[in-house]
Amino acid sequence: MRSINEKCAVIGISTTTEIDVARLVYLGLWSLQHRGQDSSGIATFDKDSGIIVHKKEGLVSQVYSHSSLDKLKGQVSIGHNRYSTSGGNDSAYNQPLVDDSLDFAFAHNGNLPTLDKLKSYLKEAHINSRNKNDTGMMFLALSNELRLNKSLQKAVKSCWDLFSGAFSCVGIYEESLFAFRDSFGIRPLAIGKLKSGYVVASETVALDIIGADFIRDVRPGELVIINKNKLKSIQIADGKEKIDAFEFVYLARPDSRIAGRSVYTTRYEAGKVLAKLKPVKADIVVGIPDSGLAAATGFAHQAGINREQGLLKNRYIGRTFIEPEKIRKSSVELKFNVIVERVAKKDIILVDDSLVRGNTLKYVIQLLKSYGAKKIHVRIASPPIKFPDYYGIDTPKNNDLIAAQHSTAEIQEIIGADSLEFLDLTDFIKSTGLPKSRLNLSSFNGEYPIEVPRVNSF
Repeated sequence: MRSINEKCAVIGISTTTEIDVARLVYLGLWSLQHRGQDSSGIATFDKDSGIIVHKKEGLVSQVYSHSSLDKLKGQVSIGHNRYSTSGGNDSAYNQPLVDDSLDFAFAHNGNLPTLDKLKSYLKEAHINSRNKNDTGMMFLALSNELRLNKSLQKAVKSCWDLFSGAFSCVGIYEESLFAFRDSFGIRPLAIGKLKSGYVVASETVALDIIGADFIRDVRPGELVIINKNKLKSIQIADGKEKIDAFEFVYLARPDSRIAGRSVYTTRYEAGKVLAKLKPVKADIVVGIPDSGLAAATGFAHQAGINREQGLLKNRYIGRTFIEPEKIRKSSVELKFNVIVERVAKKDIILVDDSLVRGNTLKYVIQLLKSYGAKKIHVRIASPPIKFPDYYGIDTPKNNDLIAAQHSTAEIQEIIGADSLEFLDLTDFIKSTGLPKSRLNLSSFNGEYPIEVPRVNSF
């Protein structure tokens, strides 16, 4: 699918000991790199120095050094990886955002598609929000309420109705770590326990890498405040979970657990169901790396057909790749290599997690056939994506979503497949192991739990 990009990862840690908390956050950000690759940042609070922050463009491996981490002192810290769906690539939008005068730092994963109330509030408060994105405006509103109320709980509660959209947030206020999640819990946020403190993070993989035990998710509509080794829970608003189904399809790492459900198991089960309901004769099953591999394994096991590693992904060609002047290849063409002996003269079932524009799949089919594959039967382990996402995933606008413009038969012809089948919505829901009532399925059915702008663009 490769045409969807994520918006951001967040993590926060509070400890009672003098352990190197910034380096723990750094490890967590490394495990969450898949959620954002444009920039990364860490903020810490130290009693003597206040808020200390280090952030810049690039991958986690490029942003931090031993010397930069050495400067990030304190027992409470937050971190952020960014993918720029709102505000562009300007470094001014890198997070965490910091107000030194309040000892306040803030980071956000998600998106506010409707900003009218927030803009009106800032205008009435005579706060300049020019050139601020959604996160920047949230930060300004919270900063103002902290000045007025001197209370984190009151500040978050006062701002709650201004934040219309998806938000999983972490922050520092003086010596406390805090986290809160929108009333529908669209983006994930997990709580873990260390021997000497707590962790909150976008995915459980960030807990695993630092040895924290998963406790539970931050509840929809909940604010948690962690001071040293004490966790306080405040239910700011009534919550009704609508976790984004795309976390299971593509966004989350397969070794994460989202809403108590294994991401790998969900993708594997989707592949099994796909094989049961959309069978086809072939010699081998090939998954498109990386998020199509679990579904391909499930398909192969159910169908009794060998899964082969016919495609390899070039993992080290990222956003910072500099193309030699005389080479005119797209990023798609640079991503995949074929293991010729596995695919030549074979009928192939090609499994992927989803289908967005169709450009990548079309290229992969052409690539496999150029190396001697006979027939390519495409199976997609999710329903057709017909509607854009407004809650923090960078999906194309409607007229760039191939399934919004074409029938399955037309898509099959466009991408050059010998057959094409999608997983039906009902069967996809079953594969998640969650009831429909707990899922946000807006990319598939156009039913948005939170108000979005009804325009034909993104």
